[in-house]
Amino acid sequence: MRTAPEITLTQSDRQTLEKWARGRSTPVRLTQRAQIVLLAAEGMANKDIATELGTTRILVGRWRSRFAEFGLSGIEKDAPRGGRKPTSRNRSARKILQRTVDTKPDNATHWSTRTLARELGVSQSMVTRIWRANGLKPHLTETFKLSNDPAFVEKVTDIVGLYLDPPEHALVLCVDEKSQIQALDRTQPGLPIKKGRCGTMTHDYKRNGTTTLFAAMDTAEGRLIGTCMPRHRHQEWIKFLKIIDEQTQDHLDLHLIVDNYATHKHPKVKVWLKRHPRFHMHFTPTSSSWLNLVERWFRELTDKQVRRGVFRSLDDLIKAITAYIDAHNDNPQTFIWTAPVQRILDKVQRARKTLDKIQSA
Repeated sequence: MRTAPEITLTQSDRQTLEKWARGRSTPVRLTQRAQIVLLAAEGMANKDIATELGTTRILVGRWRSRFAEFGLSGIEKDAPRGGRKPTSRNRSARKILQRTVDTKPDNATHWSTRTLARELGVSQSMVTRIWRANGLKPHLTETFKLSNDPAFVEKVTDIVGLYLDPPEHALVLCVDEKSQIQALDRTQPGLPIKKGRCGTMTHDYKRNGTTTLFAAMDTAEGRLIGTCMPRHRHQEWIKFLKIIDEQTQDHLDLHLIVDNYATHKHPKVKVWLKRHPRFHMHFTPTSSSWLNLVERWFRELTDKQVRRGVFRSLDDLIKAITAYIDAHNDNPQTFIWTAPVQRILDKVQRARKTLDKIQSA
């Protein structure tokens, strides 16, 4: 009669097994194996362990023996299965990957699991498994844009320098306009959120006008200067510069980070800036709005106030935006820039190499 191997645990093995046995994120099969070994180390027989854990004596004996022979690695991974290697399935997998990555269907921009399965004569579930195992999602795309600004390096160095090492006796302000914010009213009232059901709102809407938000965010404290205007011409831009001038301390220099919108470089704007020498303009590179931190705040405004709001008039929209700004300023929080210049330039360089390789292929 065979005797079950005796299990002796080191302190390290016991700690690992106990962690697996009670870990919420540990796979169920590994949790069970750890429990088997821990009970075996207490001297329990296989049949008693099987009764305790609600499993079979054969299963307990298998993992007890695996641990005795191989230690933790013996129970952490499943034993290799016998039988012939699935060469036919491997060939199909390679074909699925090659078609997904290198080709497109004749009448569409990307493959679906059904169209690719029909094209290759395999099951849809097989295509799904192969895509999932290799992280392929043909139905999704990500957007990107590399700046072609000839002064890209100089502008990035200038702006990141303001974030990481701001000048003394000065304020650094991220400034921009969020234009064409629509006051949308829904055609029917939506249902509120409840247990087991998300809130609802109609897909159609009634437009009640638009407004443009001018905003300047202090990078040191996160406070926001903001106002809504009907348009965003150079006249409105000068008005907003005057508001900034009024709401900041006179003795401080003002370094404004702005984009390359033509309004910001209008001749009349340049004349106004010459008469107000404490204003210093720093322009982001073209196609690089991500350098302006106020864009991050605009995203929060859209997500938390505008996108799902119901505004029966333009005044309702402006009041909601103003209230959001006031609430932000009651407990201001800024966004901390952490990326050094070299890391940004290295990432852009890698992207350019990849893009050039694709274009030359």
